[in-house]
Amino acid sequence: MSKTFTAAVAGAILLAGAASAQTTLRIQTHQSPESVAGQLVREFAEQVETMSGGSLDLEMFYSSAVVASAETFGAAANGILDCDMTNPSYQTGRNPAFQFVADTMGGYDTPLQYLSWISQGGGREAINELYHESGMEFVGAYLGGQESMNSTAPLAGIEDLKGWKFRSPPGMESEIFAELGATPVVMDFTEIFTALETGIIDGADASTLANNVGLGIYDIAKHTTYPGFHSMSSDHLACNKQVWDGLDPAQQAILKAAVDDLALNLMMRTIVQNGEALTSLPEKGVTIYDWSAEDRAAFRKAAISRWDVWAEKSPEAKVMVDSHKAFLKRIGLGQDSDS
Repeated sequence: MSKTFTAAVAGAILLAGAASAQTTLRIQTHQSPESVAGQLVREFAEQVETMSGGSLDLEMFYSSAVVASAETFGAAANGILDCDMTNPSYQTGRNPAFQFVADTMGGYDTPLQYLSWISQGGGREAINELYHESGMEFVGAYLGGQESMNSTAPLAGIEDLKGWKFRSPPGMESEIFAELGATPVVMDFTEIFTALETGIIDGADASTLANNVGLGIYDIAKHTTYPGFHSMSSDHLACNKQVWDGLDPAQQAILKAAVDDLALNLMMRTIVQNGEALTSLPEKGVTIYDWSAEDRAAFRKAAISRWDVWAEKSPEAKVMVDSHKAFLKRIGLGQDSDS
């Protein structure tokens, strides 16, 4: 009986230890749970919990339910949340270097090239040099692919940008397009439809081809670019560094593997949905423009010249720009990046 009692106590201690070992991570995303990215974020959370055998419990907050999207990174750094799954572009006011984690604008052609920079080109180290200054750890990135411009006028190549008035987000994108002769108009996403209908703008930078179809933009704008050439925005998983350092190596590896899986699934989902959208657009009377290699190279050259301007905004931005330019050359995309 004594042996049985001892064994029971030992078992209870083990169970209590297992229960206390569970770590809850409070994570906010700006994605809605119904969106494609939001659905994949939910699958990511479920995958982490399963792979960790329950040692990691992810409490997810969607649609910026706890704090505003732009405040998520800071909330995680300050311990209000544990991790941030929004977009680094919200932090460009903190340091312009965040622009080159969020969207290199004209840099890479595919999501895999950008992710290769992170894993094979020193990107992870450069990003964490920046993130550690804010008490955060960069865990991984995920992005679907190039966005497609839409227009009420032909947009066959770089010459068509001259005098083209379009909705643009603020920041580096507006500067690049203005340099090429376009007229960027910074406005909220919700204003696009009215502005297109009334002729205030000729087109818009909104989202990917599939998302543009879903939004109904091509009911008004009958011209579009595909594959895209200008913007490929990337969200991240970034965690409070003290919280991250408190995880055991297996838990850290699970989070990294799961966010890599999320990135792959988002790329595949985007390929399928863009392909489905592409086949439906001619029936809607939409003309699709695949820019020539020469026009793409010209846009990249203009974009990188603007990178150099941003590189002067902070030492960290220069580190990031130099890292991207070196990797572009390494993979054959940036022969003219220093010109």
